[in-house]
Amino acid sequence: MNAWLIPALLSAAFAGLVAIFGKVGVRDVDSTIATTARSLVMSLFLVIVMCFRGSITQLGTIPGKSWLFVLLAGVAGALSWLFYFEALKNGDASKVAPVDRLSVVITAVLAWIFLGEKVSASVAAGLVLIVIGALLVTRG
Repeated sequence: MNAWLIPALLSAAFAGLVAIFGKVGVRDVDSTIATTARSLVMSLFLVIVMCFRGSITQLGTIPGKSWLFVLLAGVAGALSWLFYFEALKNGDASKVAPVDRLSVVITAVLAWIFLGEKVSASVAAGLVLIVIGALLVTRG
């Protein structure tokens, strides 16, 4: 089995929980406040994980170029979550989540353009099915 598959499946499972917990959490709260609170909890949790793993001292070893792209990823992630929680506040979780997963298609296209990753016919077909699935779910 591929070393990435179990963590990817766990990521998907927890992402599904984020949609459900997030939808309930933003009912009576401004979506920006909810996103900020979520980010603080995530940060604290990750610092605790780094402490238990003994890797917190490695923060100072990150090269400058890596810091730049990690920071850019952080800004992109923050914007993604701001819009995600806003969408959850105003829409059904069962419709917001599949549209959000169009990020898979966007990632594949950007990886092809900027990273030179190959897109086989079967991958392209899967990406098209993701788009079709998102369209079908949002119309239902």
